[in-house]
Amino acid sequence: MALPPQDAAQFEREVDEEYRRAQAADFGRKYGKWIAAAVILFLAAVAGSIWWQGQQVKKGEAGAEELAKVIADLGDEEQADSIASRLEAVEAGEGPLASAAAGMLRAAVLLDRGDRPGAIAAYQAVASDADAPEAYRAAATVRWTYLDFDQVEPDVVVARLQGLAQDGQPFHGAAKELTALALLAQGQDDEAAQIFKTIAEDESLPTSLRSRAVQVAGSYGVDASAALAQIEQEGQ
Repeated sequence: MALPPQDAAQFEREVDEEYRRAQAADFGRKYGKWIAAAVILFLAAVAGSIWWQGQQVKKGEAGAEELAKVIADLGDEEQADSIASRLEAVEAGEGPLASAAAGMLRAAVLLDRGDRPGAIAAYQAVASDADAPEAYRAAATVRWTYLDFDQVEPDVVVARLQGLAQDGQPFHGAAKELTALALLAQGQDDEAAQIFKTIAEDESLPTSLRSRAVQVAGSYGVDASAALAQIEQEGQ
């Protein structure tokens, strides 16, 4: 199955925006240009936000201080070889918030190094961790699915994202889009187009995602153009 027809950086921005809308957290800070090498910095922002929230909720959580140090060392080439092992140590320690953040960041490090299987495994670990906060399990599931979209059957994607592709769920926009793309791969064009229409009409989602959904829905015979005026107004 082909990879989703969208730019990876754009996907990252939209997941970022969905998180900020859903959690009202400081998750949208920018770290340079959105290029492949910036994936680490993107998830450093995620990890930093998680660490900050963890400190507010549970200041004594084990691993939070070390995680903050790892984030600070991300740009230090002399520390590059030790980053992964340090993150693994935080993951293994006590405290679900710091552990989930470390897992997300370790996945980004592995991906930046070209280890896609390793990154997928790291995201899977966070997604399957019952102690991890819901939003982070959801984020890990979306990232994992995006990375292995071309390696699994469409029905696997649909089943995996079924719970997330519901209004009100964390990252429901990204989950719906991936679900719709999987349905297109199955030949279920009408159902997929209707999902794209719901994305276009969802005011809580990023305008870039909604605009793309209007175009895709229209290409499969479903008119979602009524949402265009508002999307264009939001984009001004």
